[in-house]
Amino acid sequence: MQAIAARDELAFSVLYDRYVDLVYSASFRVLGDAQLAEDATQDIFVRLWRRPETFIPDRGRFLSWLMSVVRNRAVDELRARGRRLRREAAVTTTDGEDDQVSLIPAGDGDDPILTAQLHEEQVLVRRALTELPAEQRMALELAYFKGLTQQEIAVALHEPLGTVKTRIRLGMQKLRRSLSGQVQG
Repeated sequence: MQAIAARDELAFSVLYDRYVDLVYSASFRVLGDAQLAEDATQDIFVRLWRRPETFIPDRGRFLSWLMSVVRNRAVDELRARGRRLRREAAVTTTDGEDDQVSLIPAGDGDDPILTAQLHEEQVLVRRALTELPAEQRMALELAYFKGLTQQEIAVALHEPLGTVKTRIRLGMQKLRRSLSGQVQG
């Protein structure tokens, strides 16, 4: 690590070759995703090269320190992914009265103020969706509530891909105008 702090690329290369498999496998164990584990591994070694002074030999062995860095980085990624999923992913449910889609972000049921605000926004979004032409509404619902890609929507609706893209774009523009200033985010 002293050699790396002195910007010795050969020392870094040796350290990388010695520990890359261990860092990757530890990351993969925590993250359960090969791509995320690769990204985390790369990030860890980039940080190690940029800030080698973060390892302080008096506090313990290098390997123990490295494994704590790996664990912390992987846990941070899990937390960030959880936050992203809660923001982006919506649980799709059906309202028995009018068969409308309800968007309830996962894990946010503990905050009554946030729940009330989300409910109000759901009502506004539902209303705005009903004002769209049926073709645009269907394309948007398949994309955002069912998670289909534009290609999958084109196949499901027996429509050209360009038509589906246009319907989604126009529908989003109309929703944006309709909801401007009424919905956060």
